Amino acid sequence: MAATSRPGGTAKPSRKKQFSELGIDEWLIKQCDSLGIKSPTFVQENCIPPILTGRDCIGCAKTGSGKTAAFALPILQKLSEDPYGIYCLVLTPTRELAFQIADQFRVLGKPIGVRDAVITGGMGMIDQGLELSKKPHIVIATPGRIADHLRSCDTFSLKKIKFLVIDEADRLLQDNYGEDLQEILAAVSPKRQTLLFSATITDTLQQLRTVAMQEPFYYEAPAEVATVETLTQHYILMPPYVKDGYLVHIIQKLQEEHEGSSVIVFTNTCKNCELVAMMLTKLKFSCVAIHSKMSQRARLASLAKFKSNVVKILIGTDVASRGLDIPMVQLILNLDIPESPKTYIHRVGRTARAGRGGMAITFVTQFDIRLVHAIEERINTKLTEYKVSDKDVTRILSEVNVTKRACEVSLDEQDFDEKKEIYKRKELILEGKDPDRYEEEQRRAKKKRRKMVKAKIKARRTKSAANANKE
Repeated sequence: MAATSRPGGTAKPSRKKQFSELGIDEWLIKQCDSLGIKSPTFVQENCIPPILTGRDCIGCAKTGSGKTAAFALPILQKLSEDPYGIYCLVLTPTRELAFQIADQFRVLGKPIGVRDAVITGGMGMIDQGLELSKKPHIVIATPGRIADHLRSCDTFSLKKIKFLVIDEADRLLQDNYGEDLQEILAAVSPKRQTLLFSATITDTLQQLRTVAMQEPFYYEAPAEVATVETLTQHYILMPPYVKDGYLVHIIQKLQEEHEGSSVIVFTNTCKNCELVAMMLTKLKFSCVAIHSKMSQRARLASLAKFKSNVVKILIGTDVASRGLDIPMVQLILNLDIPESPKTYIHRVGRTARAGRGGMAITFVTQFDIRLVHAIEERINTKLTEYKVSDKDVTRILSEVNVTKRACEVSLDEQDFDEKKEIYKRKELILEGKDPDRYEEEQRRAKKKRRKMVKAKIKARRTKSAANANKE
């Protein structure tokens, strides 16, 4: 599926190509081959040639389709032809994704000795400032932290960068990154190439086009369904008070039937994430947690344990839903259903990656039916019911509930909510923001997003009804 561009259009499909036909240099092809990357994916095949010719690019493809390599390979090739620092700035919404992208640049760019710096919150500003002053080739950063450095020090400059990459572009443009992004865009070279990638990009397409400096090449993977074909998607309808019993039963069943299988459990809040991890640990399951109220070192340690298969269960909030590439995850459990269909797509995209199979199960209560319908409408797929033995769940429910209650008491004694609030305010103050003003802006933005989601759902239903009446 090679790319030919049309004004305002997408790429036309054609036969499968090899890296050499895309214009990739021999040294990069050898490096890809040594890493087991034998041929380009569709998004790489379509986006690499226009990037190499100097065009801005907007790439939209399913999770696990190789979007990082689609921009990393051409950037490294251009860097090898004219090496200097700072050559490229990559912006990502989460710290974990920043470290993962840095790993990929490091591995692919090893033959040319590429130097990178990861600039995210949770790490020392002074040490990061020293790293930036050494002019690394590639800077991978979260918008808030790199904007803080631009405001507070003059030991580095982004005026000569060749590439600006915005990964998970839809989230960076929709969430509360506006002020920081404006600061960054004002600091980077107007002659840059701008590359924007995500799995869910269409809603913000017009806004994305304004970030690009020229008319961009646009590629959207042709697909009627928003999730990959190798993913099976299910739901379980249940009362809220038995959720934990079903969770424990399903994990037990998975470990009995598929020894060595990995599972990610998603929750909507940091407190529930911590609570579920404590509960599973007390029930003798080996697991780790990852959420935004953990220190950066603790988050990276949890991720490292899970990636290396030291533990098989990761409990996470949506900081773990974007971009993380952990190939051997067999099951995604949405303990709390996400409020946005887009978030659902990114969560379930942590499994069934690179052609592998995977399964996602969403726990649904009577209050979540509307959200399920919104998800099904967005992904153009019906979730099927996952059959569970109610007797097996009932058998363990009492023990699970007693354990959960003990963990709730323990968490309250640790003043988790108070610590969370103090930590949040401290982070904002360190970033030079007024905590009270920031919280008010967050509330307004959340209210606005909810209204937009409701309006979109209503518009889609009206359109579907009108089409049905015509037929």
